[in-house]
Amino acid sequence: MKLLNKIEIKEALNGTNEFPNEAVPKHKLKSIGSFIGVVIGEHTTATEFVIGPLFVLHGASVSDVFLGLLLGNLMAMLSWALICAPVAVKTRHTIHIELRRIAGTGLLTIYNIIKAMMFCVVVSATLIVSASAVGPFLGVTPPGLTDLHISSFNWVWLILAVGTVVMFISVLGFDYIVKFANVFAPWIPLVFIGSGIAILPKLGVHNLEDFWRVANESIWTGNPVTKETNYSLIHIFIFSWLCNSTMHLGLSDMSIYRFAKKSSYGFISGLGVYIGHLLTWLSSGILCAVAIKQGNNNPSPGELAYLGAGFTGIVCVIFSGFTSAVPTMYRVGLAVQSSLKRFKFWQITLCMSIISIVLACFPVVVAKLDHILGIGALILSPLGAVIFADHFILPKLGLKTFGAERDKIYINPPVMSAWIGSVSISYVIFNFLGLDYYFFVAFPCWVFCLFLYVGLTHIQQKYMAKKPTFDVFINNDDKVMME
Repeated sequence: MKLLNKIEIKEALNGTNEFPNEAVPKHKLKSIGSFIGVVIGEHTTATEFVIGPLFVLHGASVSDVFLGLLLGNLMAMLSWALICAPVAVKTRHTIHIELRRIAGTGLLTIYNIIKAMMFCVVVSATLIVSASAVGPFLGVTPPGLTDLHISSFNWVWLILAVGTVVMFISVLGFDYIVKFANVFAPWIPLVFIGSGIAILPKLGVHNLEDFWRVANESIWTGNPVTKETNYSLIHIFIFSWLCNSTMHLGLSDMSIYRFAKKSSYGFISGLGVYIGHLLTWLSSGILCAVAIKQGNNNPSPGELAYLGAGFTGIVCVIFSGFTSAVPTMYRVGLAVQSSLKRFKFWQITLCMSIISIVLACFPVVVAKLDHILGIGALILSPLGAVIFADHFILPKLGLKTFGAERDKIYINPPVMSAWIGSVSISYVIFNFLGLDYYFFVAFPCWVFCLFLYVGLTHIQQKYMAKKPTFDVFINNDDKVMME
């Protein structure tokens, strides 16, 4: 990727138009090759060295891990290909434009605030993981996964340096995100997966037959290493499907797939989840098992990367954090700009990047990340069902679409009622059943919102159609029809 001089940077910033409030023009559409690098880079991140070991530490069995990841990632791919990409290609809009037309500016503003803060947390988590990998080589002790407070001022300076790189690439727009991803995406998965395979002999694996035996005995044993929840097939299936539910079911990835020439590009997401999730989660789980065998029951991502690939592994963790944080920050910029139209994309992205950098200084972001993501998915994903229904269900039922735009209202009542109702119902179910992950109710919440929105819209339009008409006569010549 060619480095830019000061003039080129200024021109790129001032010329950046990410079409936040209009359809992507035909000449800006991207070929399938552009999406391969983006999806692989985004789903092969430093945080995979956090998720993969969870299956080992929580005592998942071999069969549960493999079957759960195969089926869960299949559902994730289908969610992108059959729900998100078709809406994105049909409209060429971001989710924010569609929400303004359907839900109204009031609900869009609330959505954007929640989404921007959640995505800032996601970006800050990737910054923390990347910084924790390079910290020991600079004499900076990174905080542990359960630490809640700033460890040192040197840690703050390290976060600032790492975050500045992400901020710089993000403000340049989608074209530069594609270029950045295509530089690093090809080799990052190779390092991640290769390190797991290369270290197998330390567990006594020398052939395929050895692998299945050792996997049962020493890797995914079915016995938790910690006192945490024992992961079952349903845990792994639901998590691998819905950990990105905000992106696919929630349609946030319309910001990416609106550039696709065909909706079938949504199937490219399979490369991201099967390489970036399934294979790297398995690989990092193997690395975790080796670390446990060596007496470290709570390894950090940087330690796992160094254990498997030495200094190359550390570099891989750092840049894989960038390939995830950059497109996520891009989405944050689009979300906020859709409500603050007077500001340029790069100005908003710059401000939101600074917020992410500040959040990354506090290790509590990683310690509570699973709870934050689960709550965010529960709240944001249902509105994706509203947009999907407006484009593909309401017309088939003979119902009018784009309620807020058509009626020129600030808040569309059926959308607001469906959103609040579905989240409330799901929250009650979550507590009644005593579930341990909000992800378990993310899809039911999406379905509840879909049916509530369609049903309430039908009732509203049926009522309006049957509303009586009154004839008021001013005189014999003038007749005013008042509804």
